[in-house]
Amino acid sequence: MDNLAENIDFLKKHYYSENAKKEILQEQEKTFFDEVENLLDEVDVLEKVLILFQHTSQYAREQGKIQIENLTTRSLRYIFDKDYKFEIDITEKRNASSAEFYIVEENENGTVKIKPEISKGGGIVDIVSLALRLSFLENSKPKIEGPLILDEPAKHVSEEFTFDIGEFLLQFSDQMNRQIIMITHNPHLASLSKSIYTVTQENGISKVEKSID
Repeated sequence: MDNLAENIDFLKKHYYSENAKKEILQEQEKTFFDEVENLLDEVDVLEKVLILFQHTSQYAREQGKIQIENLTTRSLRYIFDKDYKFEIDITEKRNASSAEFYIVEENENGTVKIKPEISKGGGIVDIVSLALRLSFLENSKPKIEGPLILDEPAKHVSEEFTFDIGEFLLQFSDQMNRQIIMITHNPHLASLSKSIYTVTQENGISKVEKSID
């Protein structure tokens, strides 16, 4: 009887011990699944944030694209007085973005879409290059302060459009409140400036004279 009582007592202790272990394991299991659920919630939030960032990036890129297209289109139409339109085609390849630039013109034969570098007529590629630099300058974040320095702007543009280029630059300077310092050999373009400094060279020595203030 004593042995039986001892065995029963041993089994009771073993039962209570194992039951306590079971409760601990159940509590650990519950904690584990709670942590997994929390992690899944965090992953879901991170995925949503990532999607938001992607959408924000796409939105910002699209807004920048529209601003650049609009300024370049206005530049072309103002200078050449034609129904030109500037378009940027952005494509995604292997997680990298690439862009192609096009000049679009509507005429009696329909729509013509060509790249600026192969277009003909008065130096379109020069105006596109100039307008793109102005667009990037004004749309950069953080904003780039200080004067804009241009070296022989629109050098290959036909002489007949020189006055329009000068007027366009004056309007840009006034609207954007940005000083433009321009180096040019074109007397017509220089004559539109508010201040002119003439640089001459004699015997290897440069001489600067102020012509207009």
